[in-house]
Amino acid sequence: MMLFKIFRKELSRKKVSMIVIFIFIMLSSLLISSGSRMVLELNNALDALFRAAKVPHFVQMHSGYLDHQKLKDWSDENQIIDEMQIVEMISIDGSSLFLSENKESEENSIMDISFVKQNKSFDFLLDKENRIIQLPKGEIGIPIYYAQQKNIQFGDFIKVGTGDKEQEFRVTEIIRDAQMNPAIVHSKRFLLNDRDFETMRTLFPETEYLIEFRLTDEDNLERFTNDYLSQGMPQKGPTVDHRLFKVLNGLSDGIVAMIINLLSLLLILIAVLCLRFTVITAIEEDYREIAVMKALGMPQRKIKQIYLFKYMAVGGAATISGYLISLSTNRFLMANSMDYLGKAASGVLSVVIPLMAVSSIFLFLISSVILILRRFKTISAIQAFQAEEKMERSWKIKTWTLKNSGAMNINLFMGIRDVFVRFKNYGLLTLIYFIASFITILPVNFLSTISSTGFISYMGIGRSDIRIDLHQTENIKERFKYMIDFLKQDSEIDLVSPLITSQFSMIKENGESEHLTIETGDFTLFPLDYIEGREPQNNREIALSYLNSQDLNKAMGDILILEVEGKKQEMVVCGVYQDITNGGHTAKASIPYNRDKVLWYTLSLDMKPGISIEEKVGEYAKLFTPARVTDLDTYISQTLGNMISKVRKITIITILIGLTIVTLITSLFLRMMICRDKDRIAIMRSLGFSLRHLHLQYLSTTLLLLLMGIIGGTIFTNTAGQAFISVLVSFIGVAHIQLIINPLYSSFLLPVLLTWAVAFTTVLSITGIKDYTIAAAVAE
Repeated sequence: MMLFKIFRKELSRKKVSMIVIFIFIMLSSLLISSGSRMVLELNNALDALFRAAKVPHFVQMHSGYLDHQKLKDWSDENQIIDEMQIVEMISIDGSSLFLSENKESEENSIMDISFVKQNKSFDFLLDKENRIIQLPKGEIGIPIYYAQQKNIQFGDFIKVGTGDKEQEFRVTEIIRDAQMNPAIVHSKRFLLNDRDFETMRTLFPETEYLIEFRLTDEDNLERFTNDYLSQGMPQKGPTVDHRLFKVLNGLSDGIVAMIINLLSLLLILIAVLCLRFTVITAIEEDYREIAVMKALGMPQRKIKQIYLFKYMAVGGAATISGYLISLSTNRFLMANSMDYLGKAASGVLSVVIPLMAVSSIFLFLISSVILILRRFKTISAIQAFQAEEKMERSWKIKTWTLKNSGAMNINLFMGIRDVFVRFKNYGLLTLIYFIASFITILPVNFLSTISSTGFISYMGIGRSDIRIDLHQTENIKERFKYMIDFLKQDSEIDLVSPLITSQFSMIKENGESEHLTIETGDFTLFPLDYIEGREPQNNREIALSYLNSQDLNKAMGDILILEVEGKKQEMVVCGVYQDITNGGHTAKASIPYNRDKVLWYTLSLDMKPGISIEEKVGEYAKLFTPARVTDLDTYISQTLGNMISKVRKITIITILIGLTIVTLITSLFLRMMICRDKDRIAIMRSLGFSLRHLHLQYLSTTLLLLLMGIIGGTIFTNTAGQAFISVLVSFIGVAHIQLIINPLYSSFLLPVLLTWAVAFTTVLSITGIKDYTIAAAVAE
């Protein structure tokens, strides 16, 4: 009861400091609870989706003739195969698909569009309740990607084809496709009734296949992959596996969850720093009370308990509040994930893990307070009575005196001088401004980076004005040759680079072969940014993607052996680049392509100055149907649009948090410093300093500290922050990311917002100095 009375008295006496600490602990608990629950629910949702869909362990995409019986016989003989199925997909050019209300076609879409029927054994397409969809005739299920992009609702109609080939379907399902859900996967499947599928096949005869396998044991995946690729099975297309499906499905939400958890850790650091300052200030203010209690024989342990109880009560209430609020904010953070993946049943862990996370914050805070309270050991009753004299003597530091101020305004000079004279006190505020700057600047720079066309270099693609992709189709070689000849004769084109991606066999040291996806052509025309080395310049050099170099354990100068045109050829690794396409496993070489295993063809081109890229994209899209023609802005927005949208939301939240931090901390800090400075303020007012003069002194002090924090935060963002982002995206093939800084936001708008918040808070927080006069000091 006594502790409760003391706590209530302290709370009423130090309302501002307690409220600020409460808010920071609550925010930290809120974020770490939300972040940990987000990771857990994301993993659970992925597992639930994959179970419901029965995702294949291995998928070979294939175009052209397919020997079904050969595949069946091979599968029946392979003991590690549990199930095999061949999924037929009707390929539709984007110009033949009309989704939007204004009846514009999808000819500028970068997606490969296919129509399928529901599978019989596994790889099911699901509805929004993760149930297997069965459609009646005349209805269609559309991918959630298009439902969101085009705002398509149930009951809307979409049109496929033109003229005699035109078909119309009513949208009755939004489908989840565990293989092709994410925007970063450039293939999308639309679901039809079996009879409608047969009708569409007669109208659009171009087909592709997914050769899918489920294994008896997932651990046999690598062995199975090597068996499949070495036995001459169909391979006209890329191969993917369930591990890649999981990474791509969880990519954007995983990055958001990691950013949230980082914010939580930074906020708890700020809360601990605030606690340290608050506890030390409280001890200094309560020296006389401490002296009385010690003089009366109260044990030091009891005195420490009084302070510890106060912060345990505040910390406990804050962590519980943060946890309870996180229960409602989680739906906001996971809204997009639940649309794409569904919501898994909540288990015990979804309650226990967040509770453990917030409990760890509480324990960390209390441990910090206990460490801070160790200074009670050095305080005796006599020293406590002498504390005020010691505090006053700290002002006698002789440095940068008034006579050295020159022409500078005396109040501005005294505010700046105070920073250096009492930097031990002000250093904490500078550190918190530094953290707040880091919190606001890093997400803005990351958003600028992934939104920029320069991010294309992390997708294994050279910078060019226009990109043309031609995947497997009839007479593909003739179409590709026609495109090259046409573009070379176009006088408005400045540069053309044809590239062909095909699969090669690589001979490992043990004599076994492993497939390697290699893009071939001239890579000096549109060069990439390389982590190490450079592009291949002759037919004996090869550049590897970062993940490939890690998996193959190959570095600059190492040798690998390829089968090129039926002969073994040694290739020297000349460079390592970053790539998030094809699962991050690609390579580039200036060698003849493998005619038997071509995956796709690509053309990169730059236009001459003054030529409209948008008009050229439209022109080539009509001329080169069914090739996919895009400019780089469209390519990035359609591929990374979902991730960019999520990072933009988190960026707005972090800016608001940063502004909240500087506002609350400035208010807390100034109130405490002014309380300490009340005698000094009274003396200065008696010497003729007006309230406006004193306001300028404190304002110049806080703005100088903020400037130091912003400069430090910016430098730290561009070094350690850049390294953190690199770690964040390294698992998808990006080993080192160069943040692209938007000067308008990072160097102007954010500093202006922070400066305005600090200045406004400073003015409000120092209004109480009008009460500090000599008369008031004497009366006290």
